Amino acid sequence: MPSTKNRIHAPHIKVAVLNSVETFSDPRPSIKKRTADGRALRKKVPLAEQGIYTPPKNRINPLEVLENQAKSRITSLIPIRYERMLQSPFAFYRGGAAIMAQDLANQPTTDITVQLCGDMHVSNFGLFGTAEHRLVFGINDFDETLPGSWEWDMKRLVASAVIACESMGGDEALSKKLVYRISSEYQKRIAEYSKMPYLDLAQQFIGEKDIRKHFSKEHQKKLDAYLKETKGQGNIQVLESLTKLVGKNRKIVNRPPLIEHFSEDADGEPLKKLIDRALINYSKTLLADRKILFERYSLKDFARKVVGVGSVGTNCMVLYFEGDSERDPLFLQYKEAQKSVLTPYLGESIYQDMGRRVVAGQRLLQGAPDIFLNYGAVQYGVRYLQGFYLRQLRDMKGGIDIGVGGVSLENFPDYAKLFGWALALGHARSGDAAMISGYCGQSKELDKALYAFAKAYAKQNATDFKLFCQAVKSGKLKVAQKKTLK
Repeated sequence: MPSTKNRIHAPHIKVAVLNSVETFSDPRPSIKKRTADGRALRKKVPLAEQGIYTPPKNRINPLEVLENQAKSRITSLIPIRYERMLQSPFAFYRGGAAIMAQDLANQPTTDITVQLCGDMHVSNFGLFGTAEHRLVFGINDFDETLPGSWEWDMKRLVASAVIACESMGGDEALSKKLVYRISSEYQKRIAEYSKMPYLDLAQQFIGEKDIRKHFSKEHQKKLDAYLKETKGQGNIQVLESLTKLVGKNRKIVNRPPLIEHFSEDADGEPLKKLIDRALINYSKTLLADRKILFERYSLKDFARKVVGVGSVGTNCMVLYFEGDSERDPLFLQYKEAQKSVLTPYLGESIYQDMGRRVVAGQRLLQGAPDIFLNYGAVQYGVRYLQGFYLRQLRDMKGGIDIGVGGVSLENFPDYAKLFGWALALGHARSGDAAMISGYCGQSKELDKALYAFAKAYAKQNATDFKLFCQAVKSGKLKVAQKKTLK
């Protein structure tokens, strides 16, 4: 069995890696053997222990964690990040992946390595189009991805379900139902994938028919609207919503501080030159067919665009390209990639370029990213080399909103099974499904344990959120005023 331990590339430097083989000549251990190995791990980490949350003895103050993150971000955008985190305990949780990372590192683990999403919560799923434009459901955020034990993703996911449910006014019975559905579906699917031929597994997706089967009849109408809206998301629609005609040329519309044009970086270097260098570096590592396609487009405009909660403060831009006319637009999202928040606990990425880390993780977990997903790096003045990745902005992409207009208390249980399924598929693509399945089994014992953990961590999050609110109220942390964000 390949080792699940991190390999050391240099003295005292821990590196996070997936399992790998030393030779292709040795036979792979059988499914039966690997399943038994996973089951044997229950002696090391009993299923019941997965339900115990133990805070680190020297737990870093969550405000200190956020302030340390702010040091590597665009200062003027930090108040926007804090304003978004202030909206609810769940919004705070979304922005606090770095806070929870230290807590996860303190819990018992089986050390069955998979490619972790790294920021696994109920808003980080959605619909997207495959290269063949099939609509599928899966994980859709990979900024913190890094190899690690499967429990890290599962525990962050189930805790998010409880916190989101409570933030919407749901009761304890519904919270329990959500966690049990996520856990039981994960166990069911990981068991299926453990016996599936590898080529079949590589071609597995959660398609439209699969999605519909998981939704009760009374929620089908809302689901149909969501599917229809996502199918209609394309470059022409972005052109109409984000740009306007200025003279003879189309330009991205300024909506400060969320969408703004800038001409220079912090060192006074023209941004257009920087972006051109970034695009050249990006195109060099594209596959030949996609490189030819991309090079047929020319850059017409670009602007900084604030996105998400956890990402706010990193350098994110929307790039507007045209082919032979404005009726052939292409919109790409540029996202700065920093080190994963899991790095201090799981080790350094094997990739020096953080954009490559994100792209590699997305390809492993998602299996069907858009054709323009790729990475690069660009030197910003004398300050630093910025890793980044590019992807299409809205080509058949539909995220999930928790609350009004998206996931509601009524349809949350329908989505919960899809969350468990999608996570199992991502973990099976990148890790040993047989070992995970052997450990988990298919009983209610793991469901019960994960719910206990989720409840306990929801209390920790509530405590941290209260501390955060007090810091905002006292003026220690500055938040953006809502009127400036319209």
